[in-house]
Amino acid sequence: MTERPYRLSVRFVETIREPGWYGDGRGSGGLSLRVKLTRRGHLAKSWGQRISIDGRPRNLGLGTWPHVTLAEARQKCALNLLARQRGELVTGKRRTVPSFAEAVEKVIAVHSAAWKDGGRSEKLWRSSLRDYAIPRLGRRPVDRICTSDVMAVLLPIWNEKRETAKRVRTRISAVMRWAVAQGYREDNPAGDAIGAALPHNGVRRRHHPALPYAEVAAAIRTVRTSGASPAPALAFEFLVLTACRSGEVRGALWNEVDLAGREWRVPGERMKTGREHRVPLSGRALAVLEEAQALADGSGMVFPSARGGPLSGEAIAKLVRDLGIGAVPHGFRSSFRDWAAERTDAPREVCELALAHVNTNAIEAAYRRTDLFERRRALMEQWAAFLAGPEGAAAGLPA
Repeated sequence: MTERPYRLSVRFVETIREPGWYGDGRGSGGLSLRVKLTRRGHLAKSWGQRISIDGRPRNLGLGTWPHVTLAEARQKCALNLLARQRGELVTGKRRTVPSFAEAVEKVIAVHSAAWKDGGRSEKLWRSSLRDYAIPRLGRRPVDRICTSDVMAVLLPIWNEKRETAKRVRTRISAVMRWAVAQGYREDNPAGDAIGAALPHNGVRRRHHPALPYAEVAAAIRTVRTSGASPAPALAFEFLVLTACRSGEVRGALWNEVDLAGREWRVPGERMKTGREHRVPLSGRALAVLEEAQALADGSGMVFPSARGGPLSGEAIAKLVRDLGIGAVPHGFRSSFRDWAAERTDAPREVCELALAHVNTNAIEAAYRRTDLFERRRALMEQWAAFLAGPEGAAAGLPA
């Protein structure tokens, strides 16, 4: 006779063959595993939850093993307890299964609180699902969507718009995982199975167009001598000198800049990482800021638009494109990174921190207690000197 454990374990669930009910112990929310023999003599295992609703005990089915794992069954129990607490768990009638479009709204509502990019993520979610998924899946209940339906959404754009298709798949998958967690279905039709069925050949990932670092000084000269509006021209040079993203530069405020300390603090809400980023300002970057002071319009913006407020998202990109420079603003971060790797002896972590990249090694990130600011300051001075050195001087740039 198999000894019943105090709490269920993955090993026990896999190996138990004796029919009966096996509880998950005190504090489990009423979870139990039922093992029984079918009429044909096969062993079947299913999950149940004993829970009190409106003062009456109820038995809720949570799906069959192995389609629902022990961890997923525990999660369903916890969600049912939370739903009961909120008054959302009712009995006596079947819950109405939401359509895919309705589920999208629920998922966006869940995630929107964590999105800190001014609603951009929500807009991207809505636009991509509206254009590709909603036309085919929108009215269909989430429990009636199968892998072939998801394939029908993705295949027409998989080869021509691979990155877009991947994002659409990820967002459909998030909606389906929500449906699983809510008990509307037991599988994710946009999960691993569809990954094996989609083509793996075809489109290469496109990177942001960038210039070789030896050509960056000439690009700055082209902008400075173009007669372009001062705000986008100065913002472009500041972007190159600091290796920052366009949105960070366009949104820069004077109260974030410490001219005496030669430092710019970009707040977390404007950073891709969600964390404040300290940017060391080289001598040339400070000179650009001094020029920008003449643009002050009372808005507090370092690089204000002609109509007031920050430059538009296209302002710097359009300037570079119209001048035929052959790169996009984000590409100059790649130019800087290539230069740092090939022309300096700066350690990799210093270069990555200069770009405000997140350390993907969780252990290293946990033990790092410094942003290597002074070492980054020296690196950015080297970058400015390179742009104003033999290559920069040949291009007619100020030192």
